[in-house]
Amino acid sequence: MSNREVALVTGASMGIGRELAKIFAADGRDLVLVARSEDKLRGLASELEAEFGITAHVVPADLTKPSAPAAIFQSLRSKRLELDYLVNNAGFGARGAFAELPLSGQMDMLHVNIDAVVALTHLALRGMLARNKGRILNIASTAGFLPGPDMSVYYATKSFVILFSEGVAEEVKGSGVTVTAHCPGATATNFADTAGNAKSLLFRLGAAPADKVARHAYRSMMKGKVVAIEGFMNWLSAFTVRLGPRAVVRKIAQWLNQT
Repeated sequence: MSNREVALVTGASMGIGRELAKIFAADGRDLVLVARSEDKLRGLASELEAEFGITAHVVPADLTKPSAPAAIFQSLRSKRLELDYLVNNAGFGARGAFAELPLSGQMDMLHVNIDAVVALTHLALRGMLARNKGRILNIASTAGFLPGPDMSVYYATKSFVILFSEGVAEEVKGSGVTVTAHCPGATATNFADTAGNAKSLLFRLGAAPADKVARHAYRSMMKGKVVAIEGFMNWLSAFTVRLGPRAVVRKIAQWLNQT
């Protein structure tokens, strides 16, 4: 067995997750790559193993299924792997009025963006605490700092991720384990196309490259930051919405989500 540290990354087949997997591999860490697309994961695993000489384990999983987190950790046990890093990156959004969007899709969003984050964090945390060593990185969003008309469920899920991460981070303070909520703004991935807001004002104003966001997230996690916001303008907007009248904040959020 390898003596290298092990990082599990969900949503590793593309976007920020793929870029984070590359960073872990470049730093000499073995990987557990999780996403729905086995073909994409195997392609990435082969690429990273060849370039960096690490071992990349492929664990296909559909995080809309409540049984998925337990199945992932059963796979880890069968491979005799202990996690040093957990990255909860998988997530998706959907643009449209809540009452008009299919309920099934909104519930799937809750399963991926919230339920899987909670379950995987719980499953990883006990082992980390027992070893007094580990880092958990939860990819949230600047959307979590405000309500999101026309993306109400998505914004609410990211608010949960921030508050959940902060709470657990305080619980484990001084244990050798850290929890970081990383909050990017608009990022150039397939997220916007999937969510249906690629042409929204928010994305037309500019989206950060996924590799830049991933590097910031990685550095923030390694420094043990509890909440980290990528980009000065994103930080400024997250700060100012806390001071503004809520009615105004809601209108601005809806305006940014318009196409």
